[in-house]
Amino acid sequence: MARTSIHRRATLRAELLALFQYATEADIDAQIDHLLAEVLEDDPLAAPLPLIPDDQSEDERIVVTGIGVVTPFGVGVEPFWDGLTAGRSAIGRITRFDTSAFPSQIGGEVVDFAPQTFMDAKEARRMSRASQFAVAAARMAVEAAGLRIDAGNRDEIGTLIACGTISMPDVEQAVITMMQRGPMKISPFFIPAAVPNMPSSQVAIQLGLRGHISAISTACAASSQAIGEAAEVIRRGDAEIMVAGGAEAPITALSLGSFCVIRALSTGYNDDPARASRPFDLRRDGFVSGEGSGVFVLERLSSARRRGAPILAELIGYAATADAYHVTSPDPDGHGATRAMRRALQRARIDPQQVDYINAHATSTPLGDVAETKAIKQVFGEYAHSVPVSSIKSMIGHLTGAAGAVEAAATVLALRHGIIPPTINQEEPDPECDLDYVPNVARPADLQVAISNSFGFGGVNSVLAFRKL
Repeated sequence: MARTSIHRRATLRAELLALFQYATEADIDAQIDHLLAEVLEDDPLAAPLPLIPDDQSEDERIVVTGIGVVTPFGVGVEPFWDGLTAGRSAIGRITRFDTSAFPSQIGGEVVDFAPQTFMDAKEARRMSRASQFAVAAARMAVEAAGLRIDAGNRDEIGTLIACGTISMPDVEQAVITMMQRGPMKISPFFIPAAVPNMPSSQVAIQLGLRGHISAISTACAASSQAIGEAAEVIRRGDAEIMVAGGAEAPITALSLGSFCVIRALSTGYNDDPARASRPFDLRRDGFVSGEGSGVFVLERLSSARRRGAPILAELIGYAATADAYHVTSPDPDGHGATRAMRRALQRARIDPQQVDYINAHATSTPLGDVAETKAIKQVFGEYAHSVPVSSIKSMIGHLTGAAGAVEAAATVLALRHGIIPPTINQEEPDPECDLDYVPNVARPADLQVAISNSFGFGGVNSVLAFRKL
């Protein structure tokens, strides 16, 4: 039976019984089957999915017990949430290198980050910047979860930290060294620092986690998928607790130039960086690169209650789909994003009308924001105009491989605090983007259920659904 059929069947049954007073129940069921078949034929996105039972035990339910973040607002959850709710931009001129030759000269840099606060200074020098961010965020998440790691549990705690690409700063430096001084002068730490699994491996090494380990590299959807897949690792019994999220440090000349060449970045606001990232606004002209990390501690509800851990939210749904359309552009009709949202809601066993907030992927690109708006309309119907939607990329930029986890963190914090972060720089409405994007000012709201969307190059779509507990 299709995921849309359960509620529709009950409604149709009541309507048909009232209309046809003398019809048998068998006649009514046959008519319902016929009508639902027509619905599915008209809507190829409403493909059948297996039903999930409603009676999950505490051992089957996965909760968030700790969050750590490193963002352009600073280190830790407090400056991150304060910045978001204040509607403040953390985007400025790039200071790390000379950007005068680049069409885009702005970014969301993490400033005043001291890696030695979270790890040995010598070891930090041998890590990529993304790995440093990941270790810092993981330590903060573990501390927030009240999780003591020792010989008795370290074998059952796993790690799944995503990184959207290889470490661009290390690649850039290695190429410069090779071209200027020859191949034998390349640092022996280059490969151990640069490969995409190193943030995950460094978190495991630095925290002493000896359980399941993996890494995901699916561009901008990577850390959302890492959180969703980490929950599945727990469900299948391969770990008791997972430390999961993502990290990225893409602000380098090589990365900036590469995104400029494909015309993905904002170029019209170099003199006014705070206004550059403007999701859904008519004058948006591309995304703004950002850096940082977001890490969650996930565990079974039964485990969290047994430990007396803080329960920040329940992860009730997750889905990933492919556009199978283009290497950089989204499906213009949002079909892949539509399927991902629908599947996540079905797995969460909730109707679209139960969603109180959507944390949008919305990167401030002309094509992407329209495609996501179309997808939301396809999933939520008329309710799409009532549910609040916002994009925190308007304030911190696009953290690529770390974006999904950092935005999931904002989603969980919104549920806990009853405040929806705004989409800033909403100045001129785009007729094709006509939903409630919570413009410019944070909004108090009674939030029980929220979803977080993440979409990546290659047509990867990932959606997480959370519920307040």
